[in-house]
Amino acid sequence: MFRIMPFESDFLVIGSGMAGLIFALKAAEVGTVFLITKKQNTESNTNYAQGGIAAVFDADDSVESHFADTIKAGAGLCHEDAVRVMVEEGPALVKELMSVGVQFSQTENGRLQLGREGGHSSRRIVHAEDLTGQKIEHTLVKEASHNPKIKIFENHTAIDLIISERRCWGAYVLDNETLEVKTYLAKVIFLATGGGGQVYLHTTNPSIATGDGMAMAYRAGAKLANLEFVQFHPTTLYHSLAKSFLISEAVRGEGAILRDKDGKAFMSEYHKLKDLAPRDIVARAIDSELKKSGEHCVFLDLSAIPPERKKERFPNIYKNCLSYGIDITQKPIPVVPAAHYLCGGVLTDIWGQTSIEGLYAAGETACSGVHGANRLASNSLLEALVFAERAAQKARQELNEKTISLPIIPGWDYVGSVFSQEKVVVSHNREEVQRLMWDYVGIVRTEKRLLKASERLKIISQEIRDYYWKYRVTTTLLELRNLVTLAQLIVRCALLRKESRGLHYNLDYPERDDEHFRKDTIISK
Repeated sequence: MFRIMPFESDFLVIGSGMAGLIFALKAAEVGTVFLITKKQNTESNTNYAQGGIAAVFDADDSVESHFADTIKAGAGLCHEDAVRVMVEEGPALVKELMSVGVQFSQTENGRLQLGREGGHSSRRIVHAEDLTGQKIEHTLVKEASHNPKIKIFENHTAIDLIISERRCWGAYVLDNETLEVKTYLAKVIFLATGGGGQVYLHTTNPSIATGDGMAMAYRAGAKLANLEFVQFHPTTLYHSLAKSFLISEAVRGEGAILRDKDGKAFMSEYHKLKDLAPRDIVARAIDSELKKSGEHCVFLDLSAIPPERKKERFPNIYKNCLSYGIDITQKPIPVVPAAHYLCGGVLTDIWGQTSIEGLYAAGETACSGVHGANRLASNSLLEALVFAERAAQKARQELNEKTISLPIIPGWDYVGSVFSQEKVVVSHNREEVQRLMWDYVGIVRTEKRLLKASERLKIISQEIRDYYWKYRVTTTLLELRNLVTLAQLIVRCALLRKESRGLHYNLDYPERDDEHFRKDTIISK
């Protein structure tokens, strides 16, 4: 087959969420940037973030308070240097977002309208109604699209990173429309492919969140950390036609209360903060209530919030629930937990550098150490913003200080592969992985279930490996390959942690063990 010449640039960004776009815009100040994205450039986890960005703007709040809240939520595993960087540098970068056109919700006197969410001791959630991520994403996409130094390649799926002489030089990338595999080379590579919520049956993540960056980095030999800490959002809409629509934690921050089918408020039995307890506590509480009752959902009672306030503060939630016949000004919302956020990822330092030279990462793909064993609400967009900015600073410095010449890299080898006529194998295995992870590696775990999951995933992985080498690659096959890899890594990390901490709860080791496990779970190939 005809092999096209490599695409060469100064910077290669893989992923078009907030972290990828921020890095691209900053890197474009000193060089050319190629940005590849699997689907349309606005499809990302950023786009689905309802709550907002946690940052200190209130005179009664403080950076020290935000730091303390983050450390407390992280259950002993936060990297204090990374948390310090995030809370101190975050507010100025939020202001920078405003300067490029992001319109956050304001009070009548023109000040930022600050929300409060679980685990925060003050109101510090900067938001754009309940569509914060979407408003940020659209603004940044517009900025990137108009920047002559940035070229965006939509409908392109990264296959694997290119490693030579222990440095990352780029990636092999599938053009989803022509089915050609292209070689992208750059002096600096930035991974920002988002999370991997699709590894679970129920998730708030979009369909493209298949753990691509983490799986590719693992295959390339990078270190990963803390993948056992999967945050399940406690409240997603329970409806037969709804695809895990997220009901923001900010709803509880405004006064909503969780109740069982009989109307009993139950969170006081689980935590002193009741409905504003950290997410892991709330998710386990709901899981416990559902197991005891045999019901399929609990209910979020919004009656304490004035009807007009509900529409004003949560227009997207109001509109979506109404489309399913639920008027939140009149009725409670049926809710159930769903996989929401991975606190672990590709291990980086406070400048976004991974263990592989030339490879940087930020956002949900990365593990900066900020979240520890449990992410504090609305810290994720802040983390992506701060560490993408810092990675760009470091990468620009690297280009200024070093003379980096791109190597000659062979093109993709198509030999021996044909198009598959058995696509059902891919869809069947994807569903099996998702259900297996939901049933065996969910909110509450046991050693027996984890071992069963590990054994079954080995068999599925071998099937996918055989399929991968036999047939031409497609996006669905690549996503499945990455999902299986991510599932195995989550299970591997979960088996290594013989305690319960933060988002990892194991019935066989129900207590926290600071003597032996107050450390990151670090793995590599």
